[in-house]
Amino acid sequence: MDIGVFIPIGNNGWLISTESPQYMPSFELNKQVVQKAEAYGLDFALSMIKLRGFGGKAEFWDYNLESFTLMASLAAVTSKIKLFASTAVLTLPPALVARMASTIDSVAPGRFGINIVSGWQMAEYDQMGMWPGDAYFGYRYDYASEYVHIMKELWETGECTFSGKHFTMNDCRMKPSPQGKIEIVAAGQSPRGMAFAAEYADYNFVMGAGINTPKAYAPNNTTLVEAAAKTGRDVGAYVLFMVIADETDELAKAKWEKYRAGADVDALAWMADQGGRDQTADPNSTAKHINLPEGAVNFNMGTLVGSYASVARMLDEAGDVPGTKGIMLTFDDFLVGLDQFGERIQPLMQTRATATAIAAE
Repeated sequence: MDIGVFIPIGNNGWLISTESPQYMPSFELNKQVVQKAEAYGLDFALSMIKLRGFGGKAEFWDYNLESFTLMASLAAVTSKIKLFASTAVLTLPPALVARMASTIDSVAPGRFGINIVSGWQMAEYDQMGMWPGDAYFGYRYDYASEYVHIMKELWETGECTFSGKHFTMNDCRMKPSPQGKIEIVAAGQSPRGMAFAAEYADYNFVMGAGINTPKAYAPNNTTLVEAAAKTGRDVGAYVLFMVIADETDELAKAKWEKYRAGADVDALAWMADQGGRDQTADPNSTAKHINLPEGAVNFNMGTLVGSYASVARMLDEAGDVPGTKGIMLTFDDFLVGLDQFGERIQPLMQTRATATAIAAE
C-alpha cells in the first residue's frame, strides 16, 4: 500500500483552530517535510492549490504557496519520492500545464504527476475575474474532461488538434514529451466526479470519515470501483486521513480535544458559506462533505487519534478496504508527525514492512 503526505502548502496545515500548531508555508518547511518523507520510504507527496483562504483569527489558508513552482523546486532536492502538483483548471490553459509537467519530468523523470482541481470555492476565482458563473458547477467535469484529454494527447503525440465545447487546439505542438508517464489524480466525491476519475485518472482521492473509524469511507470506494469497472481502467483510491499520535491514546486524545476547543468559528463560517454556493451539489460532493459537523477543525477528513500502535493498526485496517491503493496523510505538526510516523508507526504496520526495511538501510 502506498503512503503519501499532503504537504503544508498553506498556513497551519489542515487544522482550522487557534490552538493547533501555527506555522507559515515556505519552501524550507516543505523541503524538510518531503525529504523526511522520502527518507522514511513514503511513496508520494502532493501539494494542493488554494487561491484564497478562509480568514478568521488563525487567518486559515490566507497564506499559500503556488503548487507547480513549489513541486518543481522540490523535484530538484529529492531523488525517489513521487511528486504531484495541482492545477486549478480555470486558471491555467491545458497546453501550458502539459508543458510545465514535461519540464518538471525532465528534473525528476517518472516522478511527477498532476492533481486536477475543478474548483468548488467560487471566491478563489471571482477575486481574479475568472469565475464563469454558477452554471459552472454543473459542467465542471465536462470542462475537466476536455482539459485532461488535451494534456494526454500532447504528452503522447507532441501535438493536438481539438475542437470541443470549452477548448480549441489548432495544431498545437508540445515537445519534448515527458520521459515517464504523468499520472493523473482526481478528487471527485460525487458519482459524476468518480466517473470522471474512472475515465481519465489513475487515482482518486477519497475522504476518510469520522474519528477512529478507518473503514468508514468504504461506500465511496465502492462507487469508484463500480465506475472503474465500466471504463475497464485500473483506477484506485488514495484515502485521506489526519494523524494525531502520541505515546498513549489518552495523550493523543487530549491534543485532539485541545484543537477542537480552539475551533476558528469565523474561518469555519466562511468555509460553510463557500461550500453552500453549489445548489446542485451531490450529498457526497466536496462542497457538501466539508460542511458536515465533523468537518470543524480538520477540514472533514478522517482523523486517526491514538497511540502509535493504535494508529498503525487503524492504518492497516484502512488499507484493507477494497479499491484502496494508498493513503495520504496530514499531521497536526508535520515535522514531528513525520518522525512519529517513520520511527514509531510505520514499523508497526503490516502493510508497510517493505518501506520500513528500505528506510532502515
